[in-house]
Amino acid sequence: MLSATLQPFLSTTTQATAQSSTNNTSLSLLTVPLTAVPAQTLKVALSGTLIQITLRQRSTGLYADFDANSTRLLSGVLCQDRTWLVRDAAIGLPGDFLFADTQGQQDPDATALGSRFLLLYRPGWTS
Repeated sequence: MLSATLQPFLSTTTQATAQSSTNNTSLSLLTVPLTAVPAQTLKVALSGTLIQITLRQRSTGLYADFDANSTRLLSGVLCQDRTWLVRDAAIGLPGDFLFADTQGQQDPDATALGSRFLLLYRPGWTS
């Protein structure tokens, strides 16, 4: 069962839609498939761009690196629950990412990636 506070972010399906109250536009969130391991690198095609995501569990939290088209754009981003990771279109990624805890409001850790902790992608940038 999903936490009621996550309903604006996701549903039990791979693609979720949240309604924006300020401009009546739909916001599609895509789930990026993850495995519950402490270090992983995956490549996903999102918004026409090949994005490589590297996740590493450290004693101080889960950290992410983002590459697009073989160029490192972000490194060492601390992953926190429901906090956008990229935050700026000028970085060069075609959208933003966030982790969502489906059972509460804890920051993600590698033991439950892909099940309790989902990595969500929002294509495009909102103003």
